[in-house]
Amino acid sequence: MSIASAQPKDRFDSTVGQYLQAQEQLLYDQAVCDLFGFNAVQIGSLQMDLLSNSRIAHRYKVAAPTNACLIKPVSPPDLACCDDFLPFAEMSVDLLLLPHRLEFSERPHQTLREAARVMMPEGHLIISGFNPMSTWGVCAALKKLFYKPLDYPWYGDFIALNRLKDWLVLLGFEVVVVQSCCHVPPIENLAWHKRFAFMDKLARHGFSGGGGVYFVVAKKRVVGMMPIKPNWKQSAKANLLSVSPKTNTRQSKSREK
Repeated sequence: MSIASAQPKDRFDSTVGQYLQAQEQLLYDQAVCDLFGFNAVQIGSLQMDLLSNSRIAHRYKVAAPTNACLIKPVSPPDLACCDDFLPFAEMSVDLLLLPHRLEFSERPHQTLREAARVMMPEGHLIISGFNPMSTWGVCAALKKLFYKPLDYPWYGDFIALNRLKDWLVLLGFEVVVVQSCCHVPPIENLAWHKRFAFMDKLARHGFSGGGGVYFVVAKKRVVGMMPIKPNWKQSAKANLLSVSPKTNTRQSKSREK
């Protein structure tokens, strides 16, 4: 039984890589289908089309320069940029996906600040990250002690879920959904991987701890902002009941006579 050690160029073709993609694709497909707006952006993990199930018309894919050459994207990215300085206007994005960007960002808190800046009020931010409090996190810690150099994803700085929640709250986000996936340990051997498949079944029935990946959906809240909708019915009734100045003048003259 060997722990996953695929090279960056083929890491997503390995047993663990395929398992990771299948589990995350399912969560993203379920989350984005009911979110609406005008602009949606996916940053990173371009080997998966995480916006494929979205109904938003304008969908963009952004590649981070640090790993743009290490993946095989399903389609060419629309642009490449650093995720801690996004080239988007303030309050211009309705849906923003950050799959595994924070643990590989040099300044993860700044990345979240940029996300808060470019997002529309009431817009949604979806983050997936590797859970340090799981078998995946234990594997990463052991590899950092005994193996150098490290391959993906073990060289990342895994961020605890509670810490991420605190960051989101400080930046004005409300955590709406928290889920987990990849409860099977990161075992590369296919036969052993299948033997541990029961852990995913236990997790679906609530009998398992945190999975190797957490999945967070957050909504941007703006304090003091309340959307005002015009009361079209009341306006229509007011127009029908209003008296024109000419009619009012004639009525006044008839009364004088």
